[in-house]
Amino acid sequence: MAEQVATNITWHEGDVTAEERRANMNQTGCTIWMTGLSASGKSTIAVVLEQVLLQRGKHAYRLDGDNVRMGLNKNLGFSADDRAENIRRIGEVSKLFADAGVICIASFISPYVADRDAARALHDDSNLPFFEVFVNPPLSACEERDPKGLYKKARAGEIKGFTGIDDPYEEPKNPELLLPTHELSVEQATEKILELLEAKGII
Repeated sequence: MAEQVATNITWHEGDVTAEERRANMNQTGCTIWMTGLSASGKSTIAVVLEQVLLQRGKHAYRLDGDNVRMGLNKNLGFSADDRAENIRRIGEVSKLFADAGVICIASFISPYVADRDAARALHDDSNLPFFEVFVNPPLSACEERDPKGLYKKARAGEIKGFTGIDDPYEEPKNPELLLPTHELSVEQATEKILELLEAKGII
């Protein structure tokens, strides 16, 4: 949990209720938190999911791990502390999107259980739906794909602290959905997320 540094500040409550936002957007805001190893398929599925939701007239926004590190989190590296701060910030941002009534698709390796649980707790504290989706092909499948050549570099010692190779990935304990993308097409994986959102009354 980040320490509150600023002093002499007060939360300024607004007049717009969650019910009013839902009625205005014709949907319930939520966060779909997609976690998994690099090259597991998270970003690819997130892109397709965002497009499908927009085609259905839903308001959705995708937060991608690499993209966010080019802006909001450009000052963070890949140490354990920086990874934790990276996910803390994204937890806060995704909560804001969900609170605004948007379906937020957060696609991040987010390797540590404690960090993902903290993001969930932020949503729980505000009564906002949070769905952890574990994109879980085996490491061998991710290495075989390796579209950015990162596993090859990690195996050669050119990248240190690479998740799944010399840095741990802690699997979710009770995710809302498992996506074994070595067995599912992108379309099938996307449909499973849509089915989850329908079952939970989001869309």
